[in-house]
Amino acid sequence: MTPFRAAVVQFEPTPDQPATNLATVERLARTAVADGARLVVLPEMCLLGYWHLRRHTPERLHELAELADGPLISQVVALAKDLDAGIGVGFLEDADGALFNAYAVCLPDGTVHVHRKLHAFEHEEIASGSSYTVFDTPWGFRAGVLICWDNNLVENVRITALLGATVLIAPHQTGGTNSRSPHGMKPIPLEVWESGDRARIEEAFNGPSGRGWLMRWLPARAHDNGMFVLFSNGVGRDDDELRTGNAMILDPYGRIVAETPVPAEAVVVADLDLDLVPLATGRRWLRGRRPELYGLLTERQGNELDPRAARFSPEPVDFGNPPTKDSA
Repeated sequence: MTPFRAAVVQFEPTPDQPATNLATVERLARTAVADGARLVVLPEMCLLGYWHLRRHTPERLHELAELADGPLISQVVALAKDLDAGIGVGFLEDADGALFNAYAVCLPDGTVHVHRKLHAFEHEEIASGSSYTVFDTPWGFRAGVLICWDNNLVENVRITALLGATVLIAPHQTGGTNSRSPHGMKPIPLEVWESGDRARIEEAFNGPSGRGWLMRWLPARAHDNGMFVLFSNGVGRDDDELRTGNAMILDPYGRIVAETPVPAEAVVVADLDLDLVPLATGRRWLRGRRPELYGLLTERQGNELDPRAARFSPEPVDFGNPPTKDSA
């Protein structure tokens, strides 16, 4: 066994208060490292808060945005060096005037790897990224980053695996969203959270709009690609929605190594048995691919929508007449 100890964190960010959130990040990261974690994964946009951003003016978003090498991320880098551990945090990035839902993985040697969400829908002013983020770590494995909805599109996870990642860092702000799909997630009433009834909150957060929804797809991302998945999430109130936490670590067979059912701030720590990767079912499936058959995946069909339109469109999806065998 070649173990590597990692941690995934869930907490409720304070909207538009990066200093407050950074203090929470430091406290939780120190807790994880004290328990032996060498890599600490915190939620999407955890330094700023998330769903309320859709209500801000473009001008306000630009005021809140940070450079990837600015003072905020620099403080996370300093923390990573101090703890001799990797720390991943979500933030709103300013890159030459463009805004991105971004995630910075700060390594103990001072290196920073920034992923820009490939399918951003939070605000018209927030652009989608256009490249994958896979990198070597000091611990002998390659890691990749996909933010929230990036993970729902199966091609993104498969490409991240093909780029050599065996550990997928998957920060989210999910659970309790208003899906238009009749059997998708639904909002959890804010009154459930405000009631303070622990049993009632746990039932809602672990039900079909929380953990139950995750179990429909998240283990498959790990299993089908032979990757560990480090799932971090917000928990509690997120503007007018509730995030359900459910932080968990999955192995390359899609098995849950560790998780928390606690509907509150939590740190989940587990040892990753990296020796599971080479013979994992998903890895063997990757070897059995026939890329010459998959050209259709890279061809536009004429009905694609940008991420915001795809996320919020009320229209049923109709792919019309698919290409025939002879035309594909």
